[in-house]
Formats: sequence, structure tokens, C-alpha cells
Amino acid sequence: MKMLLARSLCLLLLLSCLGEPVESRTLNLNSCSVSVHTTELRTHYTDIRSNAIEGDSEIGVRLLSKSLMKQVQDGQKCCLLRLVLRFYVERVFSNYASSQPQQQRHTSALANSFVSIRREIHKCHCQCVEDTQRKIDTVHAEFIKLEISQAAKKAVGELDTVLEWMEGLVLKTRA
Repeated sequence: MKMLLARSLCLLLLLSCLGEPVESRTLNLNSCSVSVHTTELRTHYTDIRSNAIEGDSEIGVRLLSKSLMKQVQDGQKCCLLRLVLRFYVERVFSNYASSQPQQQRHTSALANSFVSIRREIHKCHCQCVEDTQRKIDTVHAEFIKLEISQAAKKAVGELDTVLEWMEGLVLKTRA
């Protein structure tokens, strides 16, 4: 069943890409670069954001702060992005649920995009220092303190922080 769903989602994502030209941006990750469709990511996120935020009852808890993303040591952008994408793919999207089919499609499109970016980043051979790993461990620690579906909603609601950071790493190109 999961395999059928994954194939359907990939086909849906492929068909959506065949429409109008999509703006591609190159993320500058120190010695490596990765092509990302940030506008598409932003569009999918915008369509699920309000649902995630409305369902967030843990207002006083913050998983991702802008300072965490911005205080990345030189040479660690690739590593931090790889770890954040892994966190979202393995922990967040797999536990985030919406009863609305349209939001499910947008969530799946985001997850598939993150998987594709992870695949590209894997080619970069990012090396992580202990401080960067510690930052993401802090995010994981806060995440597991919450009930899993609540934690997933909170992380989806905070995805804006990740997207803003990614958009700050881009060199504009056209696909």
C-alpha cells in the first residue's frame, strides 16, 4: 500500500512539474551546490501551514529557531541541511496527518521534494562537526518530548524557518 502511494505521489509530482516552467535555484553549500525549486516548496508549504499551526497546542515549545539555522559554522551548511532534511523525511512527514486530501497531496509533494534534495546532497559528501550534530540533536530532543502527531504538526508549522534559510543560500538560475 505504501509503495503504491509513493508511486502515485511521484507521478503526481512529475505531472505537476510538466506544467509551466518552474524556477530552479542553486543552493550554495560551501564546496557543493544543489538545485532546488524553492518557489514550489514554498507553495506546497503555504497550503498546509495554517492547518499545522491551528493544530499546534504547544505554543511555548520551539523546535527550530532562526538563530539555530543562522549560526552555522563555515563549511557546515551542507551538513545542517542534510540533517534537517533527514529529520523532516524520517520523523516529521511520516507522522504528519491531515484529513483533507488536498493537504495530504501538498505534504507528500514536500516530502518527495525533500527526498530528492537529500539524494542530491548525498553526492556532496558533507562532513559534520560535533557542534552541528549537537544542534540537530537538540531539535530531536524537543521533538520526542511531545506526543508524536503534535510534534509533527509543530515541526511542519516551523518549516518556514527552514525554507527561509534555504532561500538565503540560493544563487538564482532558470530551469
